[in-house]
Amino acid sequence: MTEKPFLVSGRNTLIHKIRKLDLLILNGDDNPPIIVTYKGIKRYEGKIPENKRDAKMMDMELVDLTAGEVFSDEKTLLFVQTLNGKEYKIDYSKSDTSMFIKIHQDSFF
Repeated sequence: MTEKPFLVSGRNTLIHKIRKLDLLILNGDDNPPIIVTYKGIKRYEGKIPENKRDAKMMDMELVDLTAGEVFSDEKTLLFVQTLNGKEYKIDYSKSDTSMFIKIHQDSFF
């Protein structure tokens, strides 16, 4: 079994841990996808891979928050710790505003 490129922490935190794989975070059908790279985080505008195999070919890990191995349900609030030493707060209730993705903590190391 291969190591996952992220850890689940608590009830609403993901920790990105492998630089060469980006995380493509999906949170139900109505919420916009998020891409987490080693440089940071932003709304994903590209084509969503059909499955995990296609995502791997694009150097991504498909992370469905509603899947049993992650959180099992949609989240309104998500925290993501990135490899650049920042923790981001994603507020899905504000997905159409500039408050959607904000730095929550800088340099948590």
